[in-house]
Amino acid sequence: MSSWSPRVEAVLKASGWTPGRRVDTSRWRSLFESVGLSMHDAAQAFLQEFGGLTVNVSGPGISCARTPFELDPELAWGEEDRFAQWGEAIGRRLYPLGELDHGRFFLGIDEAGVVHLVETWVAGFGPMPHAMENLVLGVAPRRIDDGGE
Repeated sequence: MSSWSPRVEAVLKASGWTPGRRVDTSRWRSLFESVGLSMHDAAQAFLQEFGGLTVNVSGPGISCARTPFELDPELAWGEEDRFAQWGEAIGRRLYPLGELDHGRFFLGIDEAGVVHLVETWVAGFGPMPHAMENLVLGVAPRRIDDGGE
């Protein structure tokens, strides 16, 4: 998907990523379609390349601690309302990607390829491939103000 910094590429490779990696996403697609969340092209492309990876990072980062994340949409199963409601609030279609910080936060992606932290609030890590750099290197996501909860 991109040209990573050497440090990020090393972390991703240690997590099982390889250039040209392609994972079958049909199980995730059918699982979430059954509850009304359709997989858009950006989610499909991201999950084909990164789906199933667990990235174990920790320690100080650039602007926040580096926290592990797991890219398995099934970890967000049961939270489809949260993704649908926050997507509507920010005017984007959010699709689940997995968890950040051992389930403390969820990760999602919108149709423009922007990766989001999803909780009782939403923040953006930026568009891919920068979002992956930000996640691995510990760059705090930018909180999105939906104009009040």
